[in-house]
Amino acid sequence: MRSEKILRIKMFIDDVRNFLRKSVEEFEEGLKTNDQYKICDAAEKMWNAVINAINALILHKLDIVPTSHWERRKLLEKLENEDPRIEELRIRDRYGARERYLHEMTFYDGIIDIDMLKREISKVEKYIADIE
Repeated sequence: MRSEKILRIKMFIDDVRNFLRKSVEEFEEGLKTNDQYKICDAAEKMWNAVINAINALILHKLDIVPTSHWERRKLLEKLENEDPRIEELRIRDRYGARERYLHEMTFYDGIIDIDMLKREISKVEKYIADIE
């Protein structure tokens, strides 16, 4: 693997960890202060952790970095066709679920469901672990 590609993948993984750590901190702070904006921002940071994990996976497997959510979904579909393990893990389906719950419902629609978001933290952590 080229050193430039390795460095880029490492950058994505570092961003995954940072976004995830900051999202949990911001979520907990938002709960303590009852700040819906912090909670929405925490959900978006979780979503960014997912995006960076997917970017690392696609770069590793296909040597490209997707530029849109649509492109990520199409490339994940391609990876599922090529790699049974990725299909078994339902990486594309889980990407879509995180997009819906974190990015659309919580961040854009402003729907604050604390129990759902607590579950989403665990799901994002597992998703990232499965991708790694």
